[in-house]
Amino acid sequence: MTNDVLIIGGGVIGLAIAIELKLRGKKVTVLSRDFHAAATHAAAGMLAPDAENISNQAMQELCWRSRSIYADWTHKLEQLTGLNTGYWPCGILAPVFSGEEGVKSFSPSPHLPTSLSSSTAYWLDREAIHQYQLGLGEEVVGGWWYPEDAQVDNRALAKALLSAVQSLGVELKEGTATEGIIQQQGQVVGVQTNAGIWRAEHYVLATGAWSNQLFPLPVRPIKGQMLSVRVPEFLAEFPLARILFGRDIYIVPRRDRRIIIGATSEDVGFTGQNTPAGIQTLLQHAIRLYPQIQHYPIEELWWGFRPATPDELPILGTGPCQNLTFAVGHYRNGILLAPITAALIADLICEQKSDSLLSHFHYSRFQTKSSTPNQMLTHTANVPHSPTAPLPDAPPLVSTSTSVPLPITDTPLVIAGKTFTSRLMTGTGKYRSIEEMQQSVVESGCQIVTVAVRRVQTNAPGHEGLAEALDWTKIWMLPNTAGCKTAEEAIRVARLGREMAKLLGQEDNNFVKLEVIPDPKYLLPDPIGTLQAAEQLVKEGFAVLPYINADPMLAKHLEEVGCATVMPLASPIGSGQGLKTIANIQIIIENAKVPVVVDAGIGSPSEAAQAMEMGADALLINSAIALAQNPPLMARAMNMAAVAGRLAYLAGRMPIKNYANASSPLTGTITN
Repeated sequence: MTNDVLIIGGGVIGLAIAIELKLRGKKVTVLSRDFHAAATHAAAGMLAPDAENISNQAMQELCWRSRSIYADWTHKLEQLTGLNTGYWPCGILAPVFSGEEGVKSFSPSPHLPTSLSSSTAYWLDREAIHQYQLGLGEEVVGGWWYPEDAQVDNRALAKALLSAVQSLGVELKEGTATEGIIQQQGQVVGVQTNAGIWRAEHYVLATGAWSNQLFPLPVRPIKGQMLSVRVPEFLAEFPLARILFGRDIYIVPRRDRRIIIGATSEDVGFTGQNTPAGIQTLLQHAIRLYPQIQHYPIEELWWGFRPATPDELPILGTGPCQNLTFAVGHYRNGILLAPITAALIADLICEQKSDSLLSHFHYSRFQTKSSTPNQMLTHTANVPHSPTAPLPDAPPLVSTSTSVPLPITDTPLVIAGKTFTSRLMTGTGKYRSIEEMQQSVVESGCQIVTVAVRRVQTNAPGHEGLAEALDWTKIWMLPNTAGCKTAEEAIRVARLGREMAKLLGQEDNNFVKLEVIPDPKYLLPDPIGTLQAAEQLVKEGFAVLPYINADPMLAKHLEEVGCATVMPLASPIGSGQGLKTIANIQIIIENAKVPVVVDAGIGSPSEAAQAMEMGADALLINSAIALAQNPPLMARAMNMAAVAGRLAYLAGRMPIKNYANASSPLTGTITN
């Protein structure tokens, strides 16, 4: 099915853009993995550009512009759906405690654009603030009143957006998980999902905290815990008529007698659930600010994931492909920025009109320290080649010929939401020189290179300068925990590996090749330690690629705890013995729902091809390349073997028979 615009992500940003595009005459489809998992449902709905005292001038202007159109935007939604969004221009009161640098910290920025009227703020001294809002804590010595800040009921808004999308005829595909973005020649040509491939003329990525699972953008989840209390019915007068905004807390009253209390800020990956420590912290801060809240019954606890970027600003505007637009990374202000984001993105798509503000939020600001277009590893057929070894390029896995296309149906290699063309991974150890390693990596055509964290950290022989030897804008680093004998060591080294990837510019890299090897003679992985380490690392947000014995049951357990792949050995690591565990690897391949990467023991291209013919998703080969007489030439051979083996697997082998069957049968020939 072809659409004008395909929006990936069904949160407030995705739905707002869909509505705006539909009202401008576009045919729109929204792919939503889980509507209720979006940050929209976990927010407090504050529209607080003044109270937040945003320091970035472009972000200030973006937020003010969005707040200025919020009343009209919600009114339009309410007219479309008949549903109340809970928009309430209640203002925000920001109390200051004794001992805080209140006036300095909470004063409005002196750099406010004079063209905007959004800078209204009033200082209230101790007597004034306690008269203005009864019941504040005794430690409150003053505060700022921001009358133009407001709120919206985030859950009511979500329902209104969903209803508007449906009433306007936008196609909403709920329960559709996007697995990869298919890209060719600078264009997105489709989106791979659990329900097949979807195509459109233009694509919008609006996937919130999950964005870097599809594109290597520096967006990470920041968990926030929240709770609500309810004002008892016997209190005839509702005690709060405005939001209270403290340094570590906010208290948001709703007109239905609920009071929202939030929110923690935790960099713990996608670790969900409420915790006693998190809720206790919120309650302590809330009671200090507004003591009588301790007497109200708790109604609900919840959590959500904010989509944060390194500079805490959104990523908006054109992407690395001509027909791809980004609308991600809104962090704390997704609900506030929904109307302006929708308008700016719709202008960009419908009219090719780029507002001057968008330049401040373009993804390219992270290029020098994170992903570049070449690193957007998607389904293309480009294989790098070495200028010093002009060998013929290996054939692409999917033919891009326009004259005689091969009838091949294949899915891309997707690991932890990232899509790769090459199914060969290589290593960096055992080479005779850095230059030989560099040439071999290029000739292999690989996109993933594994690096031993400990050896790089300690500048072990053969690893001096390794971090600077490869172009990490084109190669995805796979830090490994080589040399770790226990689960505890491996977890610690994995954390170091993640930081090393960040230092090399891959802010969004959460991959780790997990090795727990206590035996120095046979180098066989410890299954118990591997499983223990994998469980913890998955909880910390790592994409874990565990190196294991070819044990089908262990592979299943690792998949169940959330590992991104399983990596069974073909034979002992570095032995070059070839495929000695075929039967078990076949069982693993048959049962696995994650990619199976055959790792260790492959010594020749024929063995590499055989592993791929069995149905392995990828190979990791180091020693067979590094210890060859001509490593770059062997790297190219392994590249071609991986491609040939995959093609053979897709083509299907002829059946084996116990008797001869002539290639040129005699039927129909003239015999006399």
